[in-house]
Amino acid sequence: MSFEKSIHDHDTKAVEAWMSSRPDTESVANFTPGPGIQKLEIKFDIDRLREALEECLEREEFQGGMQDQGFAALPLTQRPGQTEWTDNDLSGRYWLRGDERYVEEPREDLVAETQFNQFNPKFAGTYFEEVHLELAKRFPIGRTRVLSKGLYNCNSWHRDPEPRLHIPVLTNPGSLFIVNHHVTHLPADGSVYFTDTRGYHTALNGGETRRVHIVAALAYDQITD
Repeated sequence: MSFEKSIHDHDTKAVEAWMSSRPDTESVANFTPGPGIQKLEIKFDIDRLREALEECLEREEFQGGMQDQGFAALPLTQRPGQTEWTDNDLSGRYWLRGDERYVEEPREDLVAETQFNQFNPKFAGTYFEEVHLELAKRFPIGRTRVLSKGLYNCNSWHRDPEPRLHIPVLTNPGSLFIVNHHVTHLPADGSVYFTDTRGYHTALNGGETRRVHIVAALAYDQITD
């Protein structure tokens, strides 16, 4: 392409320098650790995770009043004796700046993660119960949910009262997790990822298949404001 520029300044030189090399299009399909997103050493069997997902969905369907918006949940833990879950139980407190005012505002009520200390008996005997047991030996585990996200969909840009552990069960290269300024892909290979969701974050599915993660809240001291 032939182009004769009439202005030669810092911007033209910068763009030409940036155009002199091609972007990396390979590493984006892998996990890159960074501030707020790290991989743990513990690992689970991905085939058994996927079998457990199908088994659980045969027992109960995804829940939540925002499924049309791409947020669907399956509660793996509960308060002792709990039989029903509100939308607030499934999502919990979060903060966001939702409009052009850039003013941070809370959404939903604060959920006491430590109360969700019983594995949901509906899913007893599945591999998910074994996963929960292994995590609870190491960390104070609160609400543990299976979260499903439809294709071409993302969560709000928000922050939570506590960090989370993520175990991808189904994913695709277009599924990304962002914490503050770090974005990466979390492969579904049985790995467990620490995500510091006390910072602003979102999950997005830019792929052509659904994204399903086990998400366990770490019930350390919660941020309340």
